[in-house]
Amino acid sequence: MPYIKNIEHQRVLKLTNEISVYPGQIVSKTLAQNASVSITLFGFSKGEEIGTHDSTGDAFVHVLEGVGEFTVGGIKHTVCAGEVLVMPAKVPHSVYAKENMKWILTVVFPG
Repeated sequence: MPYIKNIEHQRVLKLTNEISVYPGQIVSKTLAQNASVSITLFGFSKGEEIGTHDSTGDAFVHVLEGVGEFTVGGIKHTVCAGEVLVMPAKVPHSVYAKENMKWILTVVFPG
């Protein structure tokens, strides 16, 4: 059983082609999930959001297309395509799509 799922192995892919954006929706595709790490590909329609929450692990955000607003510990960060942001463990954060956005979230949990 592969550790990374829902994506072809041994083939060069454009990650943005592996997720779609649909009006009024948030789409997610889990690529890996275990006790140590979670990797999820997201497609957010403009205006969609995930409310304030926290995580037991550090969350690494990489925006692939579009622009998102990530509020971490009450501070708003605009993250554009090609940029990354680390949201520390146990710090409340939220996500808002300022425009259609595709992004990948990697959460590394304490071992």
